[in-house]
Amino acid sequence: MATDNASSQSTRLFTREEVAKHNKKGDLWIIIDSKVFDVSRFANLHPGGLGVLLDEEVAGQDATKIFYSLHRHEVLEKPAYARLQIGHLKDETPEIVSRVIGELSTVPYGEPTWLTKGYYSPYFKDSHRNLQKAFRKFVDEIIYPDAQMCEENGKRFSQSVVDAMAAKNINAMRLGPGKHLKGLTLMDGLVQPEEFDYFHEMVINQEIARIGARGYGDGLLAGMVIGLPPVLNFGSDELKARVVPEVFSGKKFICLAISEAFAGSDVAGLKTTATKTDDGKHWIVNGTKKWITNGVFADYFTVGCRTDGGFTVILVERGEGVETMAIKTSYSSTVGTAYITFDNVKVPVENTLGPENAGLLVMLSNFNHERWVMACSSIRGQRAIVEECFKWANQREVFGRPLISQAVIRHKLAAMIARVESAQAWLENITYQMTKMSYKQQSQKLAGQIAFIKMYATRSGQETARDAVQIFGGRGITRTGMGRFIEHYHRTITFDSLLGGAEDVLGDLGVRQAVKQMPKNARL
Repeated sequence: MATDNASSQSTRLFTREEVAKHNKKGDLWIIIDSKVFDVSRFANLHPGGLGVLLDEEVAGQDATKIFYSLHRHEVLEKPAYARLQIGHLKDETPEIVSRVIGELSTVPYGEPTWLTKGYYSPYFKDSHRNLQKAFRKFVDEIIYPDAQMCEENGKRFSQSVVDAMAAKNINAMRLGPGKHLKGLTLMDGLVQPEEFDYFHEMVINQEIARIGARGYGDGLLAGMVIGLPPVLNFGSDELKARVVPEVFSGKKFICLAISEAFAGSDVAGLKTTATKTDDGKHWIVNGTKKWITNGVFADYFTVGCRTDGGFTVILVERGEGVETMAIKTSYSSTVGTAYITFDNVKVPVENTLGPENAGLLVMLSNFNHERWVMACSSIRGQRAIVEECFKWANQREVFGRPLISQAVIRHKLAAMIARVESAQAWLENITYQMTKMSYKQQSQKLAGQIAFIKMYATRSGQETARDAVQIFGGRGITRTGMGRFIEHYHRTITFDSLLGGAEDVLGDLGVRQAVKQMPKNARL
């Protein structure tokens, strides 16, 4: 029945009675959401076997419910399967539409309140909304396809993606508001450098987190986000003039190299050393670093070193004596997680970041922003899982009824929603405080709050991951198909809980900061 013209095939109209006649091997049609597909030639290639398609509820019948209990809608959009469509049912229209690139979700709690129709926010202005709309389209068109491909093959992000981000100065915006934005055209002029604030940066962080590819998300220059600020804030003018443009343009990459096999959150316990040459013009760096994000492909390393008088941060350039080796972790190698060896690496003293032996100040000033960025991403990642679970619970049928009809499922969804909504509200409040405080005030007043929100977000994420797997069942532990985003989230959520400071360490930090502010005259 098929013709040579694929476009004319898909416009043909059929009745259900006509389709029902094509119900045997070699002549097999099915209906999915009022669309008619000829799967005669495909039947033997069907991953589930020919028998599934010859089932009396499928062959020649409306298989919409069965299809959506087994496959994601995106399957129908793949060219190989789209070509199987030969027409539509007469007088019927599809109920399920493909998501439009850049479009907001209409699923309840699929978007934060400030983006949900009919709700209001005191924090977000037109410039935030305009940036969100444009950047979501950019993420959907440019970043998302690359993310899904690289997450699977483990290769580094495509250079074309970084180049596209650099062209719109997205790389610069990811470091938040500041002098580094002066004179730049941000997202084709949608936001002026002087008005760019932490809520604009939140938009960038949370939109990238929607890609559902945790390794790629960190691989997409997370090393820059945490490794370049010490250069911006504490590097010499000459160093900044050379390094910053290279990194923002995507021509060179940078990472933060602090953690070691001997010390992680315990920065004071680091063993990598830097000693000065006799003429005082160079540092000689020796030691190792471990679990360094983007380290495999980095050109610059912001390195924490023990020095004679304490702890110093030094920018080391890739060269003689610097060796990097990939570390296999439970998320994709596209992140470039590395073990780094520094063997008598000679570094100019001009590469010292901040005062000598005052490296702890340099790093502590960086940690707040790093943890805040992680909280932004972690919370948005959770919301994507809530949306997945809401969709699945409404389309999956068990015992003849939708999964959502079971009280236990609604209870899990309620807990997931409460966690993500409370975390987002807390995050927005902290972000508002950041817009009103200097960097020094943030360190004094918000270090504990940011530590708490990061701890709360990542613990909530692990609870949400566990609940999501229970909702999806076996699909929730399968790397392909309906539950692939659930499986991925469950497998990688622990990265959120460790990177930037382990949950327990951060919780203790928050309490210790509160204790310092405890009034001496307070009594029960």
